[in-house]
Amino acid sequence: MRILITLCARGGSKGIPGKNIRSLGGKPLIGYSIKHAKEFSKIQKSDIALSTDNNEIKSIAEDFGLYTKYLRPQNLATDNAGKIDTILHLLEYEEKTRNITYDYVIDLDISSPFRCLDDINKAFLQIVSEKDALNIFSVNKANRNPYFNMVEQQSNGYFSLVKNGNFLTRQSAPKVYDMNASFYIFRRSFFDKKYNSTISEKSLIYEMPHICFDLDHNLDFEFMEFLIDTNKLDFTI
Repeated sequence: MRILITLCARGGSKGIPGKNIRSLGGKPLIGYSIKHAKEFSKIQKSDIALSTDNNEIKSIAEDFGLYTKYLRPQNLATDNAGKIDTILHLLEYEEKTRNITYDYVIDLDISSPFRCLDDINKAFLQIVSEKDALNIFSVNKANRNPYFNMVEQQSNGYFSLVKNGNFLTRQSAPKVYDMNASFYIFRRSFFDKKYNSTISEKSLIYEMPHICFDLDHNLDFEFMEFLIDTNKLDFTI
């Protein structure tokens, strides 16, 4: 099997400026994902590729032993650029440069580092065993349920449940999950089908057995740092 691990880290971040290289628990945020990529590549031989438009990010990645000549084009370095387009552009570059075609792509999101090697490996083995699956992504149990306590505005201006159902308690409603953005694993054929979302009609989920969330605001960063600095995590990242 030929596996490409992608790390996508653009320079611009309005929510948390300099997010991808900001210090977290004593090292730059991107360092965690590089570590996870290298750990996985030791048990499942993989190539590791970085997509960035920023020379400082590239330099810090080199400090962790990840080198690249690739530079993300500006049209894929904006707030409106899609994740799939970004991964695909890097994938095609790596395939052309290395003159190979990959079987799987594993994208490790820099902004959601609360993962461990066991998570990635179990999810990878899960999609390998499900021959018809196109992709798998990490999730946690959702705290809110669209069948029970999530509402949206209707065309008449009033609000109702996101999904209809006759459920008296949240526990009796169907299970739903939060995508925690930590990692996505794709079969190569996923990209041939021209999806513009990380969700396909043949997606699997990997439910993480521990806390995991991504960084959207400064408060998220502070909470994540608190958990690391006070040894509140029940797993090792």
